Amino acid sequence: MGPRSRKADSSSKPSPGLGRSPTGSLGPQGADPMAAGLEQCLGSPAAFTRDDFDGHWHWLASGGFGQVFQVRHRLWGTEYAVKCCPCGQWEATSSDVDCLIEEAAKMEKIKFQHIVSIYGVCRQPLGIVMEFMTNGSLEKMLPTHSLSWQLKFRIIHETSLAMNFLHSIKPPLLHLDLKPSNILLDNNMHVKISDFGLSKWMEQSTGMQCIQRSALRGTLSYIPPEMFLESNKPPGRKYDVYSFAIIIWELLTQKKPYSGFNTVTIVVQVAAGMRPSLQPVSDEWPGEAQQMVNLMRRCWDQDPKKRPCFPDITVETDMLLSLLQSPVADPESEALARKVSCKLSLHRPREVSEEVSPQLTDSDLGDYLKRVLQLSDTGDPVPSDEGLCIYENKVTPLHLLVVQGSVEQVRLLLAHGVHVDCRTACGYTPLLIATQDQQPDLCALLLEHGADANLADEEGWAPLHFAAQNGDDRTARLLLDHGAHVDAQEHEGWTPLHLAAQNNFENVARLLVSRQADPNVREAEGKTPLHVAAYFGHISLVKLLTGQGAELDAQQRNLRTPLHLAVERGKVRAIQHLLKSGVAPDALDQSGYSPLHLAAARGKYLICKMLLRYGASLELPTQQGWTPLHLAAYKGHLEIIHLLAESHADLGAPGGMKWTPLHLAARHGEEVVVLALLQCGADPSAAEQSGWTPLHLAVQRGAFLSVINLLEHRADVHARNKVGWTPAHLAALKGDVSILKVLVEAGAQLDIRDGVGCTPLQLALQNQKQNMIAFLEGKGPPLATLGGTEPAAQTEV
Repeated sequence: MGPRSRKADSSSKPSPGLGRSPTGSLGPQGADPMAAGLEQCLGSPAAFTRDDFDGHWHWLASGGFGQVFQVRHRLWGTEYAVKCCPCGQWEATSSDVDCLIEEAAKMEKIKFQHIVSIYGVCRQPLGIVMEFMTNGSLEKMLPTHSLSWQLKFRIIHETSLAMNFLHSIKPPLLHLDLKPSNILLDNNMHVKISDFGLSKWMEQSTGMQCIQRSALRGTLSYIPPEMFLESNKPPGRKYDVYSFAIIIWELLTQKKPYSGFNTVTIVVQVAAGMRPSLQPVSDEWPGEAQQMVNLMRRCWDQDPKKRPCFPDITVETDMLLSLLQSPVADPESEALARKVSCKLSLHRPREVSEEVSPQLTDSDLGDYLKRVLQLSDTGDPVPSDEGLCIYENKVTPLHLLVVQGSVEQVRLLLAHGVHVDCRTACGYTPLLIATQDQQPDLCALLLEHGADANLADEEGWAPLHFAAQNGDDRTARLLLDHGAHVDAQEHEGWTPLHLAAQNNFENVARLLVSRQADPNVREAEGKTPLHVAAYFGHISLVKLLTGQGAELDAQQRNLRTPLHLAVERGKVRAIQHLLKSGVAPDALDQSGYSPLHLAAARGKYLICKMLLRYGASLELPTQQGWTPLHLAAYKGHLEIIHLLAESHADLGAPGGMKWTPLHLAARHGEEVVVLALLQCGADPSAAEQSGWTPLHLAVQRGAFLSVINLLEHRADVHARNKVGWTPAHLAALKGDVSILKVLVEAGAQLDIRDGVGCTPLQLALQNQKQNMIAFLEGKGPPLATLGGTEPAAQTEV
């Protein structure tokens, strides 16, 4: 590895402040140990050359900033990104390097979890070395992936956190080029913003210079109107807020703003108050998305003074993300397709489909037999089937005679030495055909002449599989007597015992286990024959298999046991027998669901009662943290809620995000479910991890009766979530006057300020809730004391 240099200053020493923000108030959040080592050894920032990296530079992106490459460090074996200057210089002057080092030094000191880490400067080619982001930019992600609401909201929130950090350091650092291509995503789809190359230059530039620069870079869509209208002013903090609003629009709609408009049109329309169209906004979007649209519209207000600042924005994005968290994932439905051979039954020659020529006649077979007999009478060896007559797909006359069930003619052919195990193109032997068509006499004849009882078709089905599928115990016994493998597995691992269990053929299953069939052989997904019998509810097979040593708690690949499958399908008799046999009632599948979780989620009251009688736990959490009572509350199964409550389930169990069953009901359930939980004794003032109570959630949802029921059960009307909002703040934010009136009657105070100093009236003003403003003006301080007036309405493109 070639030597690396640092700034030409013989007295420079390693900086002790690595990992601290310019304010000196933040710890090394997001700092990389490798960067720390470079700092100690080489000063800040480190200098690299192209020789420090492997020869292959993988191109990632290009634009006005130059080009970005993915590289691998030769010594450290770690991936990095190198953003090269647009000049494309591979040999830079000392002046170029010093200028870049100065800029990189400023960026390198910014350590925050949502800011891309800078590791140093590359001299050849001239560029900045930064951390490599696995999932690339948001710009590339938006047109190619359908993002969930939760991911969209998380990207919005994390971007707001990054911008809040930049604006809050001293002195504040404006980004001034915030756009999807500068929002990068790591391997877990978390945000880190990048590209501060314009920040210093644009802070010192006029509005016209910014416009000219942005036009060249194709980023006019993110420039606020004041830059077009007041071209001699430098940009301020609200510049980034406006850009952030356009990013929200792109995330919500997954479209490009002003698509099809030329540069002049964009400038004129934005300056006149136009914005990206709100036509894609749908009434089917969740309520939180509608609120995010409200935030977006405030962020792109024509008047920069009326745009919120990032400390306020992060409060709202945090709230909306918290509300949107998908609380309960439905348990995966088990779908076991009935296993059958995909081969058509070769019943009569003219119905054999492609395997048999449609021109076959009895005379064809008669001519064939005569030829065989004539050859035999002359003492000549009988030629092979190929030498005599083979129909398409390697179907021979022997196959055809077996299909016809012609025992005597088959006997005649076999007596003259015809190959007994001849195979069609898909692997069918005469014995397979005879077994599938349930012709035991032909099977016996073929076996007497040496037919192999274990030759399988192309899917691995042996004759014993067909006998088990058909419930043909006579043929199955015959095959076993001639050496058939009792545990033969077809290509997906199914044994004859699996097939007998699926089709409820107790006669064949008893024969198989009497011949030492293993009841615990697993097919490809891990199901044993007991899984299959339990799934289909074949109680006689369940009893037989459990009596023959089948593993009661055998787990398939998703960790489901036979009891899980029986509960999933509602097979009460199978469940009862498994429980009586000693099956573990609290086995958990790969998502942490017990049989009781499944029964509660599916609304199976009698099964829940049965599981509880055999000791099923009421408090086991799924991987998401939900107990059976959470699931019953989320799904609205009133009978099961009362059953679990009577069985002393914990009504206040903290599930995912520390939500109680009452939180789920208030947020997602019917109002009768909220009332049922309250009547059972649920705490109406319990707070989840962000401080939200059921009353907060009911207000936010607009569930009027739930609000009344919660208040009647003494819910805390002044409870504050982590951003300081009371239920009254939420009612004001939503503009729900009827709910706010109920809260006021219950004693809600309207002068309480949230974490950023806003009263309910100020939230109503910010969100232009006219009816709410009119109501609150009669209940609180005069409007004049609160500052500001109603934001002007805007039009959209």
